[in-house]
Amino acid sequence: MANRWELRRPLMLPPGQGLLYWHVLLGEEPEAVAIVEEAQARLGGLSGLDLVPLSHIHLTVLIAGYSHETTSTQAAEMAQAAGHQLADVGPISVTLGRVLYHPEAVALEAQPAERLTPLLEAAKTATRTVTGQEGRLAHDLWTPHVTVAYSSADGPAAPIINALGKRLPDRDVTIRSLSLVAQDGPETTWAWQPLTEARLDSL
Repeated sequence: MANRWELRRPLMLPPGQGLLYWHVLLGEEPEAVAIVEEAQARLGGLSGLDLVPLSHIHLTVLIAGYSHETTSTQAAEMAQAAGHQLADVGPISVTLGRVLYHPEAVALEAQPAERLTPLLEAAKTATRTVTGQEGRLAHDLWTPHVTVAYSSADGPAAPIINALGKRLPDRDVTIRSLSLVAQDGPETTWAWQPLTEARLDSL
């Protein structure tokens, strides 16, 4: 495992500046909360991990740009554009259970990934239409996932892998909206402000 915060320190923004994310917010989705709670319980007592607050569990779709460069009017227009594109999609059901390991984090994969493609396309289109920017993925290859914990120290992965294994009992999660969230300052503060959302069943 690698210390995520130390690696990302040069990229972290100061308070008053931040990133604008398209997130699926899952802090009020019972099945998502339940499986993250189970994973975090298994990781309890292990050092070098920062557990994601249950209120902030999420699935990142796209980084839209800088929050301090986006107006409230633009955010509303982006959500409206995304909502229009998603209106006929309807709620999306995915399964969380397979554990993903990364040097900087431990996560649960959302499967099947292709069901979430409409969210990514809507986020890209809305961002480009309103801001003229393309947005960017958080990783080179988009693998939809819900992060359980971030690595805050360098060290062996074996204790974490032994605690979680390859899979937890599956939980089916229903996604009903896509949110624009402004993250102020460094990631470590969890200074989130959900701005607006696009419903998947808005028409």
